[in-house]
Formats: sequence, structure tokens, C-alpha cells
Amino acid sequence: MNEEIDFIIDSAKEAMQAAITHLEKKLLNIRAGKASPAMLGGVMVEYYGSPTPLNQVGNVSTPDARTITIQPFEKSLIQAIEKGILLANLGFNPMNNGDSVIISVPPLTEERRKDLAKQAKSEAEDSKIGVRNDRKNANNEIKKLEKEGLSEDLAKVAETNIQELTDIYIKKIDEILSKKEKEIMTV
Repeated sequence: MNEEIDFIIDSAKEAMQAAITHLEKKLLNIRAGKASPAMLGGVMVEYYGSPTPLNQVGNVSTPDARTITIQPFEKSLIQAIEKGILLANLGFNPMNNGDSVIISVPPLTEERRKDLAKQAKSEAEDSKIGVRNDRKNANNEIKKLEKEGLSEDLAKVAETNIQELTDIYIKKIDEILSKKEKEIMTV
């Protein structure tokens, strides 16, 4: 029975860690003032009839804090890259110089910063919901074991351990969020 409890707790821990990893990936796409190749992470480009991630059709780099350049592997892709960036609705206006696509990242207005902070908060809340669902699933597994003969004391200890794990991961999410909000609101 103890091995099953350990397995349930480990599975819950893995699932909660996955929620943190997902949050960190989502927050990378929320820009905070300076240009980063991660800002274009969700951009898809039409490449020979199929949508392809931008980083697979060209090199994305940031020569300075306000500029992103995309050097396509094939010059014929320049229009498709520009179209993909516009369709991603990131608020960027791509330009090309015949060889590459250049994006000037405009400085964030106070209103836009607040919107981005709100977006970050929403992503963090989604991650918290995920962690709580993982807790619920783990507790349901413990209850099943209890019906199969697990002692009430062991079940309580396991549920307490799962709650402590949940509290740790919720706190991590709050820390990640406050760091990102600070980054967004810093001019």
C-alpha cells in the first residue's frame, strides 16, 4: 500500500511540476519591454502548404533591445513570414529589406503593460487551477485505496502530504507571477 501511496504522490508532483513548466512557457510569450526571440514562439508560417513554426523556417535573433530580425532559410519565404507574424496578432508590424524580416518592438504604454500583467495573472490562475485539479485527482486515488483497505490514518497522512505539495506549487506560481509582473511593469 505504501508504494501505491508514494506512486500517487509522485504522480501528483510530476503533474504539478508540468503546470509550472507550462506557465513558464506561456509567460515567455508575454513581452516585457525588451525584444526576445521567444515573443515569436507561437508564430506559424505557411511552408509548402503546411503551417510550420517560425523558428524552423528562419533564424530569429535580437540585434538590440528594440529589434527582432528573422533571416529566412529561403528568400521566397519572406512574404509568408510577414503574413504569419501579422496573423499571430502580436501587435507587431513586420518590414522586410529583401533579405530578412525586421520587427521594431515599440515601447510598451502604461495601458498595454497593465493588459500584459492581467494576461500573466490569468495564465497563473490557470496553472493554479491545474495544480488544484492534480490535488483532487490524487486525493480521489487515495480514497479508492481507502476503499480497498488502506487505513484511515495512512489516508489522512497521504492527503496531508498532497496538500503540502499543493501549497508549495501554488506558492511557486505566485513567485513566478510576481517576478513576471515586476518585469512587465518596469519601464
